[in-house]
Amino acid sequence: MLEQSTADPLDRVFAALSDPARRGMVERLSAGPASATQLAADHTMTLSAVVQHLKVLEASGLVTSHKTGRVRTFTVEPEALGPAQRWIEDRKRAWHRDLDRLEDLLRQQAP
Repeated sequence: MLEQSTADPLDRVFAALSDPARRGMVERLSAGPASATQLAADHTMTLSAVVQHLKVLEASGLVTSHKTGRVRTFTVEPEALGPAQRWIEDRKRAWHRDLDRLEDLLRQQAP
């Protein structure tokens, strides 16, 4: 599992989303809150493994939980994707800028 204590928030989000099971849990939670048991039903892993994945998602900020009685319910936190989205958009703008400059250069060199 990911060492959470030293990674910065952007690293934690990308690391949390690097696992297909965790991406699936985030996808499922996008449809509404669910308990660990409900999430485990969607995966071929033990409840303990699901709980470990949920801890990584919670540490990344992508998921929050609250306990009512004996049931812990998990909810997705879409705003936690903001830093990752901004980072991706910044890279995209830089790549487009570089490609535009390359296109300009190629046009200047064309006969």
